[in-house]
Amino acid sequence: MSVHSQIGALAEKGFMTQYLEALSLVERLHRLLLDVIKDEFERLGILEVNAVQALLLFNVGENEVTAGELRTRGYYQGSNVSYNLKKLVEAGYMHHQRCEIDRRSVRVRLTEKGRHVQQIVAELFQRHADGLEERDVLNLDGIDEINTALRRVERYWSDQIRYIY
Repeated sequence: MSVHSQIGALAEKGFMTQYLEALSLVERLHRLLLDVIKDEFERLGILEVNAVQALLLFNVGENEVTAGELRTRGYYQGSNVSYNLKKLVEAGYMHHQRCEIDRRSVRVRLTEKGRHVQQIVAELFQRHADGLEERDVLNLDGIDEINTALRRVERYWSDQIRYIY
């Protein structure tokens, strides 16, 4: 193997190593985010909503959506969206109503109780954003670079799903 091809192989291995580290980091960050939300709700004594459900309520916000729209709009990535919606409706965090046009489809929106949870998560995220900036962990340019890179990966993966075969 020539020196040039060895350098190329090392560079490719280096990229693969960094790519796998990035994937692992994204996964760990998501789990850690759920732990941070869970911790906040435990501290506040709100135990009937889990972290996934609290994040779902935060993402719905003032919108009225169907379960399918939650996935297509990127608000919820889990396969058990119907289960969590049902639990949130039963616990009084969301209203649900059958669509007039498609009776099989159900539209959901937050109740006052759901808006309270949404507000708690919003305040938690605001504290985190302020802390990251104040402690120079991230600035606006840094977070913009992260978001740009993650959007590119998202677009690449979406293209792989749509056009791989």
